[in-house]
Amino acid sequence: MPEAFSHLERNRIHRALSRPNLLLGADRELVLATGLATVILIFVVLTVYSALIGLILWILTIGALRYMAKADPLMRKIYMRHVGYRRTYRPTSTPWRKG
Repeated sequence: MPEAFSHLERNRIHRALSRPNLLLGADRELVLATGLATVILIFVVLTVYSALIGLILWILTIGALRYMAKADPLMRKIYMRHVGYRRTYRPTSTPWRKG
């Protein structure tokens, strides 16, 4: 190591602090929301068909969410930020600019 850098300290970055917060391999909040919707469907209708449809729907949705998280674990946050953007922005520095 060169002498100019000998006084620098090394700090470890723990993996748990930099990894995305996933549950069942998908975004945690989306998995919990999907599970809640499935449980509501099953226990409100209370039929065998609703239980089967709910479980199939949940399994398919978890598969899609895992596929999405595998592509980009932060895709939900990026999409939510994208939705907030306007379609076009005027090429002015401020809306109150004269001229």
